[in-house]
Amino acid sequence: MMGVFNNLVMYDQHVAQNRPDTIVPDLATEWAWSEDGKELTFKLRQGVKWHDGKPFTSADVKCTWDLLLGTAAEKLRVNPRKSWYRNLERVAAKGDLEVAFQLKRPQPALLALLASGWSPIYPCHVAARDMRTNPVGTGPFKFSEFKPNEVIRTVRNPEYWKPGRPYLDGIDWEIMKDNTTRNLAFIAGKSDIASPYGMTVPLLSDVKAQAPQAVCELTSTNVSRNLILNPEKPPFDNPEMRRAVALTLDRKAFIDIITQGKGDIGATLLPPPEGLWGMPPEMLATLPGYDPDIGKNRAQARKIIEKLGYGPDKRLAVTVSSRNIPAYRDPAVESTAPKAASTIRTSNSTRISCAARSGTIPAIAIRRSTS
Repeated sequence: MMGVFNNLVMYDQHVAQNRPDTIVPDLATEWAWSEDGKELTFKLRQGVKWHDGKPFTSADVKCTWDLLLGTAAEKLRVNPRKSWYRNLERVAAKGDLEVAFQLKRPQPALLALLASGWSPIYPCHVAARDMRTNPVGTGPFKFSEFKPNEVIRTVRNPEYWKPGRPYLDGIDWEIMKDNTTRNLAFIAGKSDIASPYGMTVPLLSDVKAQAPQAVCELTSTNVSRNLILNPEKPPFDNPEMRRAVALTLDRKAFIDIITQGKGDIGATLLPPPEGLWGMPPEMLATLPGYDPDIGKNRAQARKIIEKLGYGPDKRLAVTVSSRNIPAYRDPAVESTAPKAASTIRTSNSTRISCAARSGTIPAIAIRRSTS
């Protein structure tokens, strides 16, 4: 839906890596911080209209964040971005074309949040319940039609505020839940771009072989395969048990199995060079389980697990839950293979689960001339 909406600011779409210095104007033309770093003021673009012809003003910006903060009369059914703005005191309109974000304490990263694809501006005059089925934005494309499980259609906005844009007459987003169906449609030339989600490295190779005219690219994404333990539920309420799990994981073997070696080992944040704030490799190697000497790690894990009373005569049973999409389901299947799930102390635990790392998602697209 980014094509239907606009942000106040956004990342320069011509630069592959999002960085603070690539943030550019969108509905805001300029911005400035107060001396104490607790107020960020935006001057807004003149002459912008919503798709229904109503003028865009600072009231729309205020309404958007009142909705996200939960202070508006209307409420969102789901509001996953609310936690982003716990430090935001309020948004204040200063005339029709100026708005200020007032913070509880300085937060330089606020601008990065506002530049993300999750920060569109909503219209004040359209009810939230109507936006769910007929969204109104200021973007280059107007919402046209939604057929559940079939297609989402958008059409060109002839009154878009960026001269000469957009280039396309519209975009149809065909909904195909099955990866095989999606890939076959792409290979047959029925679609111009295929979703990267659900693609795997072997599938990408297959697409390249069957559609040599396709432009294929393997890129990083901040999707990690994680083993998340519940620290409040025995036996993982014991930090030593959690340490044993961390020590026994063979992250490189996991990457080799799932992505044919096309991945990186990381901690919480996307590792460098793709990630700007990822932990350096030399620091990462000092964390429990990240030492490349798997044998040494597992020897430590074995001592811990035996001390806790587990072994060949007392196995540790675990339940693994996962999202039902390939990027998460495939690793979960590996982790529950019979030879891998019985106990942490065996050498088969190379497949017991996975550790945080940067995901690699194949993106495929066909270049075509446009009229």
